[in-house]
Amino acid sequence: MSVAPRMKTYLQLVKFEHTVFALPFAYAGMLLASMQTQGTGWPGLGVVVWVTVAMAAARTAAMGANRVIDRFIDARNPRTAGREVPSGKVSPAQAWALVGISLVVMAFAAAQLNPLCLALLPLAVVFLIGYPYTKRFTWLCHAWLGVTDGAAAAGGWIAVTGHFAPGAWVLWAVVIFWMIGLDVIYATMDRDFDVKHGIKSIPARFGIRRALRIAAASHALTFALLLLVGVVTGASGWYYLAAAAMGVILLYEHRIVNPDDLARVNVAFFDANMWLALTMLAGVVVDVTWRTLT
Repeated sequence: MSVAPRMKTYLQLVKFEHTVFALPFAYAGMLLASMQTQGTGWPGLGVVVWVTVAMAAARTAAMGANRVIDRFIDARNPRTAGREVPSGKVSPAQAWALVGISLVVMAFAAAQLNPLCLALLPLAVVFLIGYPYTKRFTWLCHAWLGVTDGAAAAGGWIAVTGHFAPGAWVLWAVVIFWMIGLDVIYATMDRDFDVKHGIKSIPARFGIRRALRIAAASHALTFALLLLVGVVTGASGWYYLAAAAMGVILLYEHRIVNPDDLARVNVAFFDANMWLALTMLAGVVVDVTWRTLT
């Protein structure tokens, strides 16, 4: 296989387009931290570059590990049997090599930022690699994913400041509950398979109807935390306007998915949440630019 098709296969393996979920929140944390500590929304090109590299590498490592660890489960599930590792397009050894390279890149990027980013690396690796195993033991696996992805927002903050602060914690909480909700919605597609094969998830444990209620409650808390981010960081009205738009997106997401019709789960999972993440970033960019100029 030539280089271009091979690269496309690896990008499909890690669903690189889904990087759009966590990366905007990492940028948001970075910009808000810069605004609070430096009085300007621009943290410097070096920070932007290394945060981007670290986050992309972290997500590539996490997805690569997820795919190779879950390859036997995926092979039995008609929805996932065509994925790159179970279908043989990428060997387990190749997938692990991608994970290893990504972790090295992530470590190098963290070292360019500050000592705290580097010190937290081992803990980050535990969470990045550990998620596929949690679904074998607990239906709280969605929370593990939320904590893992939420670290991107907090990571963007500490990349600028070198320490935690209330804004970092609240941003982390936003992504935790956002991810719990969207992952529960996504897991409804595999509810019957999970029950049959002993895979743990909230839909498998509580049924689809109650699972969607749990997802809705998680997203209601997400919206409340989005508002708290504005309070903690002294945001302008531009941020709250974006937060209101994100609330509408979350509401839309739950309007198009119901227990009797899961046909639009992928729209709710990818399209709606992509726009939510981009709206968050746009709101923060406009907010910090406004405050920097005024």
